[in-house]
Amino acid sequence: MFIPSKTVTFLGALLVVTTPSNPGNAQNLSGTEIKNLVSGQRIYLATPFGVELPLIYQTDGNVVGNISGISVARIFTPRETGKWWVQGNVLCQKWPTWYDGRQFCFALRKIGASKLSWLRDDGKVGTARIGE
Repeated sequence: MFIPSKTVTFLGALLVVTTPSNPGNAQNLSGTEIKNLVSGQRIYLATPFGVELPLIYQTDGNVVGNISGISVARIFTPRETGKWWVQGNVLCQKWPTWYDGRQFCFALRKIGASKLSWLRDDGKVGTARIGE
């Protein structure tokens, strides 16, 4: 499936928060902690637009992303199911078309009861929350 480069650019802008999140006393989660934390959960990624992107990390290794609630996203691939797994001490995921199908891995830190900060393997950083 061909995805125009503007789709990838939009998704990149949507999913990447450019403000560093560096809580001083938080530590990276271990692989076991990551798996226990995200498996079966809905994780909301903060975006630079003030909108949260929900990702559902299913226990079977599928992750469902749905940006259909974001009005401009409706012209792109609004919903997609990818794969997630824990590799060492990072959360990895790969989407069929989002990010041109590239794999990314994230180091996670818990910075509150339901808040996370993440560092992607390409240096991008952001925050997320665990929620309903």
